[in-house]
Amino acid sequence: MRRALAFVLLACLTLVAHAHTKSETYTVWHIAGSSVHSTFSIPLVEADRLANSGARASNDDVSRYLAAHVWVTSKTGKCNLAGPVRAVAATEQFRRFDLAFACSSSDAIELHSSAFFELVPSHVTLAQIELDSGDMIEQMITTEHRDLALSGGEAEALRSASFFEYMKMGVMHIFTGVDHMSFLLGLVLISRRARDLAFVITGFTLGHSATLALAVTGILRPHAEYIDALVALTIALIGAENIAVATRRPEVISIGVASLLTVMAIASAAGFGSLPASLLAGAALFGSCYLMMSGHLYDAARLRLVVTLVFGLIHGFGFASDLLEMRLPTERLLELLVGFNLGVEVGQLTLVFVLLGIVALLGRVRIALPRPIVVDVLSSALVGLGMYWFISRSFR
Repeated sequence: MRRALAFVLLACLTLVAHAHTKSETYTVWHIAGSSVHSTFSIPLVEADRLANSGARASNDDVSRYLAAHVWVTSKTGKCNLAGPVRAVAATEQFRRFDLAFACSSSDAIELHSSAFFELVPSHVTLAQIELDSGDMIEQMITTEHRDLALSGGEAEALRSASFFEYMKMGVMHIFTGVDHMSFLLGLVLISRRARDLAFVITGFTLGHSATLALAVTGILRPHAEYIDALVALTIALIGAENIAVATRRPEVISIGVASLLTVMAIASAAGFGSLPASLLAGAALFGSCYLMMSGHLYDAARLRLVVTLVFGLIHGFGFASDLLEMRLPTERLLELLVGFNLGVEVGQLTLVFVLLGIVALLGRVRIALPRPIVVDVLSSALVGLGMYWFISRSFR
């Protein structure tokens, strides 16, 4: 029994170790022959990382930084900056800068950025690239992938990949995504019967399938920073529901969650945090109503179908971010989406059955803890982990 409990605590600590600082910038590139134009959009909190002693970075500071950390190369070597980096008008939450490059050749153009990685190793830059042909490419620049080649390489690999290789991408996304594995653990914990599990898995599948397709095809493109935080909140809420049902005190849990989110909404309205106050206020209302209803319903399975569908909508946008790291072949986009989504389903069903198998095996050899203790311990861990991620991703 002690070894089983130690394993649970070790697993929770391992999950926490995977949490990392969320840091993002956004860039749009236009390629016209040998001319390259880029617009960098930088959230205020990211731009201020460049300042010393907590002061606000000036436009000149950011311009010099981008000039040193963003460049373009072609077949003949490094391209020249065509004029200084210029600050341009942006919304109040962002700083925006224009860069222009003149290359001596239009062949083998590559885009490079090392911006912000020395400050935040987990930083990502979401890049949208418009080619001379009119084709659009969307990718992520990360500390491991700082160079974007506009021909061959990964794009050709995706074009020649088989349907089963697309499925493998989806499977690996589940097995390497701590956020999504944590959420699936919460679904297993809340499901006492096979029918309950069928309802929640169905709702989650319908939700993430819809938004995965909408995001990758560009029909909807929500702010990635918001999605990361909301994914974390779904983990906390599914854990909180487990506790509310187990303790039969949904009012207390509901008030606690709503109070925390309301405080965060007030702080956001006062200028603290990166999430909009309206989003946090809506999350407080949704979370409190959801926990109250699920805690008082005798059979909440059908309610969970609807709720997990909503949660699936959020996770679907999270799944899409993995695909957007790559140059997606538009001529095979439907095949890629279907294969990737089937892979996600195979991955999550495999994980669910493995968890159920472990539970059954421990019960058979009689070394398992009583279900109420396991549910309480793991649900508490999910609440703590989810809120840690949510708060850290909300105040950046």
